[in-house]
Amino acid sequence: MFAAASFAHAADVKVIANNSVAANSISAGDLKDVFLLDKDSIGGSHVEPVLQSAGAAHEAFLKAYIGRQNAALQAFYRSQVFTGKASMPKMTGGDAEAVAYVAKTKGAIGYVTSAGSTEGVKTLEVK
Repeated sequence: MFAAASFAHAADVKVIANNSVAANSISAGDLKDVFLLDKDSIGGSHVEPVLQSAGAAHEAFLKAYIGRQNAALQAFYRSQVFTGKASMPKMTGGDAEAVAYVAKTKGAIGYVTSAGSTEGVKTLEVK
């Protein structure tokens, strides 16, 4: 039952990447690891997570792939910054800003709503 609920939310978002990213797909586990700063490459390409600050895509992405509420994720990032383990990921204001940033930033990986334009970036299949 839980898997079906996750699938419905996963269908609400598309994972996007800069064209420099060699991979055309990513496992759900690797995607989570990238956004939780445990992994910085996929398919041999360096990647950096790009998050939307709020909205439908952000909520669906967190629920489907990260398994944390926004407040918990922000607290996690702040703790990583405070301890010097990482810097804060780039935050964008919505689909258009996310696509624009990912398109111009080598290794960037983010997400948009399923209806969002992905012109200038590649869409990664999540397996």
